[in-house]
Amino acid sequence: MELPEVVSRSEWLVARKKFLQEEKEFTKRRDELNANRRRLPMVQVEQDYVFTGPDGSIRLVDLFQGRLQLVVYHFMFQPEWDAGCPNCSGFADDIGHLNGLTDRATTFAAISRAPYEKIAAFKQRMGWTFPWYSSAGTTFNYDFGVTLDDSVVPFEYNYRTKREWDQLSGSEFSQTEQPFDLHGMSCFLRTDDAVHHTYSTYGRGCDSLGFSGNVIDLTALGRQEPWEQPSGRTTGLGAPAGDPSITHRETEEHCH
Repeated sequence: MELPEVVSRSEWLVARKKFLQEEKEFTKRRDELNANRRRLPMVQVEQDYVFTGPDGSIRLVDLFQGRLQLVVYHFMFQPEWDAGCPNCSGFADDIGHLNGLTDRATTFAAISRAPYEKIAAFKQRMGWTFPWYSSAGTTFNYDFGVTLDDSVVPFEYNYRTKREWDQLSGSEFSQTEQPFDLHGMSCFLRTDDAVHHTYSTYGRGCDSLGFSGNVIDLTALGRQEPWEQPSGRTTGLGAPAGDPSITHRETEEHCH
């Protein structure tokens, strides 16, 4: 194992301060990127998708649970599997209490193609509590680019066609038997009963999303704090960080 160089405290401090400038530049660029994401236009979702959950059928607009925004994790769980994707399961293990999202008018849910009975059994086995629905019998997964099947919709993943993927070195998509699922995350904004698609990310775009702040950064409304750009998306839409109305529930599990 190759370890970092051992230096004196003063030498370390020089290196750390130099690196701090890179971190500050990255933070500034990330804030600009998040602001540009919030400036993206949105598309109205015309199809009235109906999913299956613990209480039976449920429409896409009802997944919001009355809130303004919905963040969907496209969890890889194909109908013939008895368990979800191990990598997606690793992501799910990082999901704790969702009040960091719900306090900002945002609901989180996972959606998979597997039948709900399999989802419910696997979810119970893993000890997860986040909402998770089945899209079986709908084209939701196909329409949002996480189930690839040319017989249903033209092949596209992460905004590249099959031909574009085949031109990339190391791509195995052309050899993979269809249909097959991949992971991603999609964001939606509700105005009354109209649902709008604001953003989707795939592949490594999900790498750093194991925290509420990073997830909320993907949405059109953002963290809903006064310093964010574009302005005008805070009043009445959610509580800013530090607001006394936010109740961060602490449980015994959080203390161990």
